[in-house]
Amino acid sequence: MNLPNKLTLLRMILVPALIVLYLLKGLIGNSVLWIMGIVFVIASLTDYFDGKIARKNDMITTFGKFMDPLADKLLVISALMVLSDNFRFIPSMWLPFWIPVIIIARELIVTSIRLVAVGEGKIIAASNLGKYKTAVTMVAIIWYFFLMPLNLDWIHIIGYVLIGSSVLLTIVSGVDYFYKNRKIILESV
Repeated sequence: MNLPNKLTLLRMILVPALIVLYLLKGLIGNSVLWIMGIVFVIASLTDYFDGKIARKNDMITTFGKFMDPLADKLLVISALMVLSDNFRFIPSMWLPFWIPVIIIARELIVTSIRLVAVGEGKIIAASNLGKYKTAVTMVAIIWYFFLMPLNLDWIHIIGYVLIGSSVLLTIVSGVDYFYKNRKIILESV
C-alpha cells in the first residue's frame, strides 16, 4: 500500500476518533471541541497531502480514486453531525440539523451521478464550484471547532455567514453539477 492510500486510511480512522471524542464530552468538557478541531485539521491535511503526493509521484490507484472522496465526505459529514448535535447544548453555536441534511443530500446525489457515469465509462471531474463549496465548508467547520466556543457575538456572526455560505454553495454547486451532467443522467434512465 502506497503512502497516499495510507494517508487516506488514516483520515478514515480519524473520523470515528472525532465521534468518540464528542461522546466523551461529559468527561473532557467543552474543550473537547478544540481537541476535535485539531483532529479535523490533521485529517484535512492528510487529504491535501495524499492528493499532492499521489499526483506528483504518479501513485494514483483505483483504491485512492474511490476511497479518497469517500473519506473526505465521511470526515465532513461526521464533523457537521457532531456540531449539529452540539447545537442542542450550546444554542449560540447555531447549526441546526437541516444544514447537514442539505450537504449530505448533495453529496449523495453527486456520488450517485458519478457512479452512473463510471458505469458508462465516463469520468466526471470535480467542478470549481464544488471545490469552493468544500473549501468554505472546511473553513466553517474549523471556525466552529476553534472559535465558536469563545462565545463572542462577532465570532458567531462570522460563523453563521460561513455556514450559510457553505449551504448556499452546496445548493448552487449541486444544481450546477446536475445541470452539467443531465445527459448522463437522462441516458441512464
